[in-house]
Amino acid sequence: MFWTSWAALLAVLLQCAACDKEAAPRPEGAKAEKPGAGAKEVTLAPVTELVIEQTIDISGTLDADEQVTLGAKVPGRLASISVDLASPVKRDQVVAQLEARDYELRIEQAGAALAQSRAQLGLPADGPDEELDVEGTAIVRESLATSKEAQANLVRARSLAREGLMSGMDLDAAEAGAVRAEAAVQSAREEVRIRQAAVRQRRSELRMARQQLADAMVRSPLDGVVQVRRASVGQYLAAGAPIVEVVRIDPLRLRVAIPELEAAAVRAGQAVRVKIPGDDVSYEGTVARLAPALDPQSRTLLVESDIKNPGHLRPGSLVSAQIAVTARPVPTVPATSVVRFAGLTKVITVEDGKAKEKQVTTGKTAGDRVEIVSGLAVGESVVARPGSLQQGQPVRVVEGG
Repeated sequence: MFWTSWAALLAVLLQCAACDKEAAPRPEGAKAEKPGAGAKEVTLAPVTELVIEQTIDISGTLDADEQVTLGAKVPGRLASISVDLASPVKRDQVVAQLEARDYELRIEQAGAALAQSRAQLGLPADGPDEELDVEGTAIVRESLATSKEAQANLVRARSLAREGLMSGMDLDAAEAGAVRAEAAVQSAREEVRIRQAAVRQRRSELRMARQQLADAMVRSPLDGVVQVRRASVGQYLAAGAPIVEVVRIDPLRLRVAIPELEAAAVRAGQAVRVKIPGDDVSYEGTVARLAPALDPQSRTLLVESDIKNPGHLRPGSLVSAQIAVTARPVPTVPATSVVRFAGLTKVITVEDGKAKEKQVTTGKTAGDRVEIVSGLAVGESVVARPGSLQQGQPVRVVEGG
């Protein structure tokens, strides 16, 4: 009962104090509160057009421009190898050598066979093969002499037969001998052509033997660097067995797969910028090659670009690339006016003296301005620095900022 009385008394006292405060007159000389007092001062920035380069951002791989596995075209034992891992090589440089003695002997053998075939035609050991006079060869001259003798015998036999001094059998024999002699001339000419063909064959065998000797030296077909060494001196190698792998690393070849929706904007000659993780330098190139068709599985277009290698870029690196496809005017706002929170991107505008949030979609950034893809139009204004400004909060626009 005691505590209840005290609580009632305290409530009465508090109510009287409140009444006195409300009824208290404004002190003399105090100014009336202005409308809008307590509103946050803000500065507006217009949405303006700015020409921004439109790019396709994508990841890709730097590959070697060319990569070849070098091996000898002929079998043999490896006599020497002049390069190792990371060795620079020049085009036509000899990088390995097979033992050559077997191939030198084959050249001697082929040369002797050629000389023998030329001798059968009455030609010297050396010289062009086209100088041969078929009718002047020994085998043809001999057959022509035999044919001439047979023709003379036939003429005499016919004369004697007309005078009755030779039997018909002997005349038939003379006629047959003349026919055989004439056929022998034709056969001799064919034999000469066969021997000519043999000379050409021996000549080809000699060239092949010389080529095999040349193939015993393994040369690099390009300027590059040794990627892998696969053979050792003294090892017997079959024809085509790998000895070293050489890669050309300047320029490097950037390969990227562009999605179908963006592929239509890619053209040969467009600028390409490449960045490697951990390296702030941007490496320049151009779109050099485009696949003629989309990959039916991934619905992407393979695009290649040649990137100049300053010396420290390596094939196989995963890089981020930008392809500059076009440049056009787009709506932009100051980067300070964009608010990102909880996965949403928004700006603050002013409507009827209060802050109003607008959700937007942003694009590229150019300096201190950000592209607005959707949500705003040129001519509108946004709060330049919204800070912690909230939806519906009273604001007062001031000039400057």
